[in-house]
Amino acid sequence: MGDILHALPAVTALRLAHPDWQIGWVVEPRWQALLSAETGQHGPRDQGTKGTSASTMQVSDSAMPVVDRLHFAPSREWKRHPLSSNTRDAIFDLRRELRAADYDAVLDLQGAIRSAVIARMSGCERRIGEASPREWPAQWLFTERVVTHGAHVIEQDLELASVVAGDAFSIVAPLLPVDPEAEAWCGEWLAATFRGAARPVALITPGAGWGAKRWPPERYAAVAAGLADRGLHVVVNAGPGEETIAAAIATGGAVALTATLPQLIALTRRVALCIGGDTGPLHLASALGRPVVGIYGPTDPNRNGPYGTRARVLRSPESKRDHSRRDAPDPGLLTISPEDVLRAADELLAEETAQ
Repeated sequence: MGDILHALPAVTALRLAHPDWQIGWVVEPRWQALLSAETGQHGPRDQGTKGTSASTMQVSDSAMPVVDRLHFAPSREWKRHPLSSNTRDAIFDLRRELRAADYDAVLDLQGAIRSAVIARMSGCERRIGEASPREWPAQWLFTERVVTHGAHVIEQDLELASVVAGDAFSIVAPLLPVDPEAEAWCGEWLAATFRGAARPVALITPGAGWGAKRWPPERYAAVAAGLADRGLHVVVNAGPGEETIAAAIATGGAVALTATLPQLIALTRRVALCIGGDTGPLHLASALGRPVVGIYGPTDPNRNGPYGTRARVLRSPESKRDHSRRDAPDPGLLTISPEDVLRAADELLAEETAQ
């Protein structure tokens, strides 16, 4: 989720600069709502243009604002069953679909071996990626290797997009789809849950990709109580497998919510503040321009912290960059107190009031 959201400003810049281009995106099916409000959407906007297929479906710009088509690669499922006939057939189908699209260029914004292999599967002669990708063997599958200079991954992705287009791009706000059904649900859910009381909503998103990045639930609970004392409605996002964590935090008036991805997008558009670690929902809030408090440990916020929005990032000098998938919280992360987080939240809320 975070990789898609970090790549989105670069692809948005391509779309705005070249609205007549046909743009496709290879994506895990579970993340398609970040790119399209039309579930299962494959087809491009228009027919008869290079890069499209005969199977088309008309979509509105708000439903699919950045790309013309999606190609689905359920690679996590493939990894679970690498030798199954279903995996083999799905990979062959994706290869056939990409080659039929006849793309002029393929841009690898993930820098992983997996994404580089899929780029190679397209048969496209122009495959562009970083000279020093996240997984270094991926570079050998690129035909053009770009030396990037930006510190943040969003800046690096924009440099790659500039190469494929031959344009010098500035940072633009990423475009996310608008799902009318999810938007209607969100308004109704907020009104029913908080009985129509017109107060700002704070979103706490406590999950993380691995334990070293995860701030303790009891500290999030203290922050939730502090925000409620300040008169905010507090929602705790419960991602898949995080229901127990969210329930432990949602005390003292906070509400735990298990939402679909379109619903989470709709809710995040409405919040006054988002608090969390280095995780997809925090990057979603940042992409939507919502104020965020980021609680960082072993990952470097200079590379993948909040970007393009008002933010406070808390990180101990004791924390060092380390992507080891450890279960125990980073020791530096544990030096950050609930009072530190609430102080940062107060600053952002005061700035919002002053505007």
